[in-house]
Amino acid sequence: MKKAEMGRFSISPDEDSSSYSSNSDFNYSYPTKQAALKSHYADVDPENQNFLLESNLGKKKYETDFHPGTTSFGMSVFNLSNAIVGSGILGLSYAMANTGIALFIILLTFVSIFSLYSVHLLLKTANEGGSLLYEQLGHKAFGLFGKLAASGSITIQNIGAMSSYLFIVKYELPLVIQALMNIEDKNGVWYLNGDYLVLLVSLVLILPLSLLRNLGYLGYTSGLSLLCMVFFLIVVICKKFQIPCPTEDGSILNETMNSTLALAPYLASNVTNAGSCQPRYFIFNSQTVYAVPILTFSFVCHPAVLPIYEELKGRSRRRMMSVSKISFFAMFLMYLLAALFGYLTFYEHVESELLHTYSSVMKTDVLLLVVRLAVLMAVTLTVPVVIFPIRSSITHLLCAAKDFSWWRHSLITVSILAFTNLLVIFVPTIRDIFGFIGASAAAMLIFILPSAFYIKLVKKEPMRSVQKIGAVFFLMSGVVVMIGSMALIVLDWVHDASAGGH
Repeated sequence: MKKAEMGRFSISPDEDSSSYSSNSDFNYSYPTKQAALKSHYADVDPENQNFLLESNLGKKKYETDFHPGTTSFGMSVFNLSNAIVGSGILGLSYAMANTGIALFIILLTFVSIFSLYSVHLLLKTANEGGSLLYEQLGHKAFGLFGKLAASGSITIQNIGAMSSYLFIVKYELPLVIQALMNIEDKNGVWYLNGDYLVLLVSLVLILPLSLLRNLGYLGYTSGLSLLCMVFFLIVVICKKFQIPCPTEDGSILNETMNSTLALAPYLASNVTNAGSCQPRYFIFNSQTVYAVPILTFSFVCHPAVLPIYEELKGRSRRRMMSVSKISFFAMFLMYLLAALFGYLTFYEHVESELLHTYSSVMKTDVLLLVVRLAVLMAVTLTVPVVIFPIRSSITHLLCAAKDFSWWRHSLITVSILAFTNLLVIFVPTIRDIFGFIGASAAAMLIFILPSAFYIKLVKKEPMRSVQKIGAVFFLMSGVVVMIGSMALIVLDWVHDASAGGH
């Protein structure tokens, strides 16, 4: 899910990213062990912010001008892991099914390394640029254009994260209700229609929570979300050894399978040849283009890096990079296991949302029902957390000098939620959300913006230095990834539309 995917750390979930500016839209009050969302330096003239905290400046200046961090190393790892993991994890098996095991591992490795490298660039830029706000770094580097680029990318990423969460509600809630009420035929039953349920959940649960001025207990949903994803991973691994693979004639390899499994639709639609149960290592097809965007969507955590860095006890760039390396390695393993075991369960028949794939095979399984309920609860409570920074960014851009207004506060909230609901209702699959956001906003946040800010703001390194040349190549690779992925995805949409697929 990374997230994913948004700025999900101890106060939010992938999973995903947000604009962490200080304004009257909300007032966070969390335990000191959790990473703060708002900057402690917002009231300081940005041009006079003298961050960075080099050890030779003396500890006294460090502690008086900039508050010392209070979050332990371990808690910071947990926070950053929360910021990485998200709904993107549900699409990784689909990516593997359309790339093959070997190519997927290669892509996963490169995307994780590139994401970690961009964190390195971002931390060094924050040190040299004198700000722990992503948008402020953009403003320092390129003026209003840089600020809008950073704010816009974070907002689009967050809207994509919200959409992916509501897609999970659309896909999974009807199945949960159907299983709990033991309904066989859902045709014509309005409360089993995913579109109606998304609107109902948005109005009854998400909107009231989103209208609050203080996040309160919602800040803890990130921890719940991470636990849900770990539980989801455990179930995916276990189900690999319980769900049989069909043979060419449709018989079941495991004749002792529980008789409650509804395998008929799975067999009828998925059995094509005897080799369908053989893993493939390199695959190239029309859906392969979605692999890199899904992976980039799953690793976006960069707007959360700076607030976590701000709160890190014994704050230093080297210490924060250690936090990042551990978090990225843990999420790399988690993503790899989830993708691998999901793929080895369904092979090329994995749907774009893995959890939904199980509904074709196991409709009455209690363990899967518990997973669905846990994931649904986590994502439902996470959507309001994601709305807060989006609304804050919009308010800051449009009317920063105005006093708080409940009318404006409510109008922006309703507009954001309505727009996201329209996306979820009219966009065909969650794959399109993962693909588009991953190719656009996620590519900006991972590749383009950190390298561009680094090149512009880090003055002590000449352009011919290895570091600057590396950043230039990283920037160029990000542009290629974004343009190439977007072009291929749009071509796939056009082809599907002409073929009647959309």
